[in-house]
Amino acid sequence: MKKIVIIGASGHGKVAADIALKCGYTDIVFLDDNISIKNCGRHSVVGSNDRVEDINGDVIVAIGNSAARRRIQESIEEERLAVLIHPDAVVAEDVTIGSGTVVMAGTVINPGSMIGRGCIINTCASVDHDCKLGDYVHVAVGAHLAGSVEVGDETWIGAGATVSNNIEICGRCMIGAGAVVVKDIEEAATYLGVPARQKQETGFKDQL
Repeated sequence: MKKIVIIGASGHGKVAADIALKCGYTDIVFLDDNISIKNCGRHSVVGSNDRVEDINGDVIVAIGNSAARRRIQESIEEERLAVLIHPDAVVAEDVTIGSGTVVMAGTVINPGSMIGRGCIINTCASVDHDCKLGDYVHVAVGAHLAGSVEVGDETWIGAGATVSNNIEICGRCMIGAGAVVVKDIEEAATYLGVPARQKQETGFKDQL
């Protein structure tokens, strides 16, 4: 029996569980620090995150927040961390993918690309040739990176965003949904619009 422990009983966790099933895992359990959650889809939540050391099996951290995903993943033994790639993803043979990364249905990752640890390449996203993604990057649903793009650690590329070729984006950025990045981004901040520009502070606590 092939077992996996998924940390994070959320919508993202449900998708990770479905991919795990398609990758041959037959025993799937969840952990979550919200003790009121008893199930995630048809799978049981068997305890809080700190129980991971007590349960045998591979592990995936299915938490969208990049900093939280890093914190939890880096507390887990490296050899236990899975890589989940949906069978309907198209991944070139020479692509390297770091531990703890999830690649979802309909994605395309083209030759020469390098994907870091704990990344999320979400549904129908594309990463073209020779891209380099750091650790804990999230390329959201339907986002597209053209060739030779570099993305720093913990950056979020929002749903439907587009990054032009040969662009470098530093770590810990938020690229808003539908934004179009046409020049390098060197400062960690939120970027919105077409073309993408740094969001100006308004004094209010906004969220994308």
